Amino acid sequence: MIIHTFCFRWKPDTTEAQKERAYDEINELHLQIPAILETNVGANFSPRSQGYEFGGVMKFADRESLDAYNNHPVHLQLLSWLVPLIEPLEVDFEV
Repeated sequence: MIIHTFCFRWKPDTTEAQKERAYDEINELHLQIPAILETNVGANFSPRSQGYEFGGVMKFADRESLDAYNNHPVHLQLLSWLVPLIEPLEVDFEV
C-alpha cells in the first residue's frame, strides 16, 4: 500500500471560498478516480505546522495506482487552478 500525504501553505491572496473549494474537490476525488482507496483532509492545527494550514492523506494499492491518480484528468484539472494558490509539500511512502 502507498500512503500519499500532502500539506499546503496558502498564498496570501487565497480566499476562503478557494480554500473551501480545495477541501471539497480533494475530499471528493475518490468518487471520480478509482485508484484512490481512501481520502482524509482537513485543517492543520499542529503548533509545529510551520505555516502549513491544510493537509491530507490518501491511500493507494500500489505505485501504479498512485501514478494513475497523478495523471488522471480530474486530478490535473484540480491542479490547474490550485497550484497557483499554494506552497505544497508532499510525502509518499510504502507500508
